[in-house]
Amino acid sequence: QVRLVESGGGSVQAGRSLDLTCVAHEYPVSIYCMAWFRQIPGKEREEIARVRIKGYTTVSDSVKGRFTASRAGATLFLRMNNLIPEDTATYYCAAPEPYRAECAFTRFGQGTQVTVSS
Repeated sequence: QVRLVESGGGSVQAGRSLDLTCVAHEYPVSIYCMAWFRQIPGKEREEIARVRIKGYTTVSDSVKGRFTASRAGATLFLRMNNLIPEDTATYYCAAPEPYRAECAFTRFGQGTQVTVSS
């Protein structure tokens, strides 16, 4: 069954780090593009990082310098350093339909909660 499964969320104090992992089930290891989104209650879902097949990575200005995205085949990672309370959100993994060579994110995981306290 095609699905994306995130793990690694939790509650931490500001300044700490967390690692998120996403496994894309029933996807080829050569999946073209994967991404991390986050959603703060009352706000739209925001893309914060994407990693293409050759490792080319883009990161949003809101997390640049603190978050690092990477992947190994069909597994996506997000290393979050120096977390701040404004990073509190539900984090989602995203991918295109299997075998689609585009960064059109039509599949999302169930999300994992990250809570940062001051």
